[in-house]
Amino acid sequence: MNHNATLPAPSRRVRGTVLIGLAVLALAGAVFPMRRMLMMAAPRCMAGRWHGCYDTFNGLVLMTLVALPLSLLVVWLLARSRRTADGTSPWRMSLAEVGMVHGTAPFLWMTLMPGAEPGTAAGAVSLVPLRDLVTMGPLGITGNLLVFASLGFFAPMRFAALASVPRILALGAGCSALVEIAQYVCRLDRVSSVDDVLVNATGAVLAGLASRRWWRTAAQAPADRPRPAMAGRP
Repeated sequence: MNHNATLPAPSRRVRGTVLIGLAVLALAGAVFPMRRMLMMAAPRCMAGRWHGCYDTFNGLVLMTLVALPLSLLVVWLLARSRRTADGTSPWRMSLAEVGMVHGTAPFLWMTLMPGAEPGTAAGAVSLVPLRDLVTMGPLGITGNLLVFASLGFFAPMRFAALASVPRILALGAGCSALVEIAQYVCRLDRVSSVDDVLVNATGAVLAGLASRRWWRTAAQAPADRPRPAMAGRP
């Protein structure tokens, strides 16, 4: 017998099944600790109430999980219809595109929800760094870290031009600054704080570092290709 014979590589279908199973287990493990707060928000969300569901962190997480199967279906449709000529995986590109929207749009919705007196109360502005961190609390800081976390995680995977920590920081800070300006200009009765920008940008950078294994490869791929020989050279 040939003991040096290598085992056959698993088929693509087997690898896909394993990845889906791992994703389901990871999702179940993430949802289990939050089951109580999700059940608290479920009655208001099922009743279609704006306040108490769509403007709360619990309702935000619940609606994000409810929309997850639809987002996965969109990923599958995009990957099946896409043909990439540069060697980039169509599944990675599709997942990055949908992930940016699915993970960012709900948080933007919540941050742009009006306060108690929209249009009448003048928006408050806080330009002193680190002053509002104490009033945010652990839940507020966590929520601000997650606002642009999906954008920081997936954007460098999709766009090679964003595959660097300073550019992810600039992306998160710029998007957060636009949100704070929109809150003030639209008179949403919310506080436009520089601490929100700092925490949002930090969350984008931390998420980008978590996906660095993939976006660094995508950014370096074009440089690794052999260049065509110049005409006329031996």
